[in-house]
Amino acid sequence: MDKQRCGWVPLNKPFYVKYHDEEWGVPVREDRLMFEFLVLETFQAGLSWEIVLNKREKFRQAFEDFDMTIVAAFDEQKLLELQIDKGIIRNKLKIQAAVNNAKKCLELVEQYGSFSDYLWNFVDGQPVVNHWKSINEIPATSTLSDRISAEMKKLGFKFFGSTVCYAHLQAVGMMNDHTINCFRYKELT
Repeated sequence: MDKQRCGWVPLNKPFYVKYHDEEWGVPVREDRLMFEFLVLETFQAGLSWEIVLNKREKFRQAFEDFDMTIVAAFDEQKLLELQIDKGIIRNKLKIQAAVNNAKKCLELVEQYGSFSDYLWNFVDGQPVVNHWKSINEIPATSTLSDRISAEMKKLGFKFFGSTVCYAHLQAVGMMNDHTINCFRYKELT
């Protein structure tokens, strides 16, 4: 018998199933991966997550494996190179936001010791566990994503509105939004 998964998972796309089964909703405590998801969620805004997943390896190459220090130092020449890189999403404003956000993440590392610790402080270090029966119940934003997004905007982060923030919280396991019938729900609770 096949495992029960969240209703948004296209079972005919193995890479998507693998992402759901192995990554989505798993608590991330490491800065590099937390930053990777921040950048990917930023680029996903207005597009499908499938597009981003298909280009993920190219993003890793283009953004130096999401090393915040390297990305924060990208110069104008590198930004121009990224804008013509067909392997990634070539949105000038999102590329600029990734560099800006790398700088802002480094400021948080300096202040809090870790970008990840900064974010996890919003949930007292523990994932918020929701109890959704269907994907139709899952909201696009929450009071938590509103609060984190507003705080990060004050700090100067770009392209991190409440919807992007909520998707980020789900992806990095700060919010367990697997539906209760999904095999990953219990594994991550």
